[in-house]
Amino acid sequence: MKVLGVSGSPIKNSNAYRALKTALEATDMDYEIIKLRDYTVAPCLACLKCVNTNVCVIKDDGIELAQKAKDVDALIIAGYTPYSSLDSRTKAFIERLYPLRHKHGFMRGKPGGAIVTHAIPEGSENLPPAAEYGLNSIFFYMMEEGMEPVGGVKVQGNVPCVRCGYGNECDTSGLSMIFGPDATVEFVGIKRFEEQLEAMNAARELGKKIAEHLKLKKQLGK
Repeated sequence: MKVLGVSGSPIKNSNAYRALKTALEATDMDYEIIKLRDYTVAPCLACLKCVNTNVCVIKDDGIELAQKAKDVDALIIAGYTPYSSLDSRTKAFIERLYPLRHKHGFMRGKPGGAIVTHAIPEGSENLPPAAEYGLNSIFFYMMEEGMEPVGGVKVQGNVPCVRCGYGNECDTSGLSMIFGPDATVEFVGIKRFEEQLEAMNAARELGKKIAEHLKLKKQLGK
């Protein structure tokens, strides 16, 4: 059995990527990781020309990635949350899995998991619940395709302003919006996945649940 992990983060060795790898390793199964920054995937055209073929008409890497999702036994999607919603790369990937739906429901019954990184801490007053928005975007896809979501992981990520070089002086700095008017780059610091015990445990647990689900399906002959 094989699990596919897909990361939408464009940052090399990002928190999302490392959390995804942790979950995949915890399955103790064969797996493949895809970083969407290495592929060209346009969004769905809503043309419905894939109905009879189950293959998209857009000639880019989305066709290959959809085939990979079709061929594996489970799928874990990791994205991040710019403007408090799922990033465009990850969303485009999800949209391009639509051809697998028609007549056959190729993703139906497969276990799935979601991982998101979010700059806005959970429970922040007067700010969007970015983590929930990101996870739900992935979960709703899985729900609508008849997949079986087994868990989600929230990882505290970084507002870009901590790295841009002007975070302490910019009038539109996300630091002050999220952490208060006196927040500084030095005070906020860089959030790393490995320093978040709850997130690390959740990623490992997600991987174990994927494996347990697949082993049960095999035992039942499904």
